[in-house]
Amino acid sequence: MNYNKNIAKIKNMEIKKLPNLDESVLAALDFFQTQPVCHHSWPKSSLCFVVGSVNAYHTGRMLFAGRQVIFADEGNFLELLKIYQPLIKSKNITEAIVISASGEKDSIWEIKEAKKAGLKTTLITCGQNSSGAALANNVIVSQKFPEPYSYNYSTYLGMILGQTGEDVKAIKKFLQKLKIPASFKKHSYFTFILPDKFKAIVDMLKVKDDEMFGPYSSLRAFSEGNARHAKFICESKQELVISFGKNIYFGLPGHRWDIKLPPNSNFGFILSLSYYLAGRIQTQRPPYFKKGIKKYCLQTGPAPYGRKEPFSVIVK
Repeated sequence: MNYNKNIAKIKNMEIKKLPNLDESVLAALDFFQTQPVCHHSWPKSSLCFVVGSVNAYHTGRMLFAGRQVIFADEGNFLELLKIYQPLIKSKNITEAIVISASGEKDSIWEIKEAKKAGLKTTLITCGQNSSGAALANNVIVSQKFPEPYSYNYSTYLGMILGQTGEDVKAIKKFLQKLKIPASFKKHSYFTFILPDKFKAIVDMLKVKDDEMFGPYSSLRAFSEGNARHAKFICESKQELVISFGKNIYFGLPGHRWDIKLPPNSNFGFILSLSYYLAGRIQTQRPPYFKKGIKKYCLQTGPAPYGRKEPFSVIVK
């Protein structure tokens, strides 16, 4: 599909005709071929908090891989502020970097609490005019592309590309040339095994299983190291084990798919490949996500935040 038509198709999506995740991946890759990403970097010596919820947290693990940082989420940030108060007071820790696609929800109180503790705050977000952006000392705005609520592929990919500078055209070309085995459609359950370097994306795949399948769980994901720890006691011919690299140990013979990765594959590529395949799984499973997302955005999602306003089913 011509990339301009692909972009237009997704931009004009209707609630009744939401794209599957693989379609959103391809459209977002087209988008980032035409839109500049915001490049960013931080001194490796600076000790700081990196705060995010769920996949924003995992994105932080990629953006700050190999750095001296303290990772935190909405469940432990207040506790960590207390634990590290002596280092904050002595100016050994001076900043909290909050990652939030929307710049709303938990990021608001996280920024407030960080400032109250005496920390400088930086928000990495796609929400230039968000509540969090109005509070933070510094704001780094990343580009995003319209997609269904919770997909958050373009949001985090833009942040990652700002760090890695990967070639999105090459990523899309790889996905389009990827030969999916005929046996793919014969399987009901899928397990991903990724190189240890990409453990954060393993955890993002687990979140996608929660969001797209919930109690109808259809996929598992492990790093190569984790896969060694009794993950395959129970085996089934209904399970296809998808390995990013060579797999000679896990899953039943004849029910494995090894994907040879390009040299120097980085976070943006692995995220794209993972989400694309998750979308292909979504395509051949019942439309659990599409049946549940409207009710979630209107009722069950906003309520725990004390919100009366619904979430947008399509995030633009």
